[in-house]
Amino acid sequence: MRAWSVPHGPRYDSRGLPRALRTAPRTAFLVVPISWSTTMAAPPSMGKGGSRSWKKEFFTVLQLVDDVRTSRRVAVAIHAPDPITRAGAMSHLRQYPEITLVDDPRQDGADVALLIADAFDETVLSRLSRLVRAEKVGVVLVLDRIREAELLDVVACGVTTIVWRREATGARLRQAVLAAEKGGCELPPDLLAQLIGHMGRLQEGKAGGQGAASVALGMVPREVDVLRLVADGMDTAEIAVELAYSERTVKNILHTVTTRFQLRNRAHAVAYALREGYI
Repeated sequence: MRAWSVPHGPRYDSRGLPRALRTAPRTAFLVVPISWSTTMAAPPSMGKGGSRSWKKEFFTVLQLVDDVRTSRRVAVAIHAPDPITRAGAMSHLRQYPEITLVDDPRQDGADVALLIADAFDETVLSRLSRLVRAEKVGVVLVLDRIREAELLDVVACGVTTIVWRREATGARLRQAVLAAEKGGCELPPDLLAQLIGHMGRLQEGKAGGQGAASVALGMVPREVDVLRLVADGMDTAEIAVELAYSERTVKNILHTVTTRFQLRNRAHAVAYALREGYI
């Protein structure tokens, strides 16, 4: 009869089970000599009934192998308007083993950015554009409300995963994060209906041969309004007064247009708009 000895050291836990089993890929398997299950005695320390305890430990090892992670963890950076909101989102996502949280959202290495806002504005639009184009991460946008024109701006930035704050449970955020990491689309039903309705109107305008056909190429009305005033020779301050926008809003609209259509400057944007029939 062979003596039982419980392995110990930094590579083993208190039960003598290899710690590596907790991080091994699911394809790992445990090789167990047949004699272990037939002829090997339980450790003397287990005493009477030790055989059953030993079997329990043996099946614990098998369960550990079965419960290990099935895929790599998704690194998520949370951008929130205040520390309390950020802590709440972290609490929601921390419970899922396939998600790891980036301590500082300003650090590199995130796969997905979770951006939380009360409402959509130009600051949010600028941040979305930077995350998608400069940092090249998937984005989940969580907010209370958004208008149709703003929704089109979001989609134009390449963001197609949106969650209403009132629906932002842990399970819902997890689903959205995994979708964004894979480049998928996750929209609330009402926003999806808005997009479908918008596409329907664009097709009607195109079929009717009206000026709305130009919108089908990707410009929204407020972008057309700004470019029309640029073509009239107005500067940023004058356009802001004319349209009741802030100067920052006007600059962001022009930046969005030039980025989306890969244009060099305002003059190039006006020329493009004229050539394509926007103005």
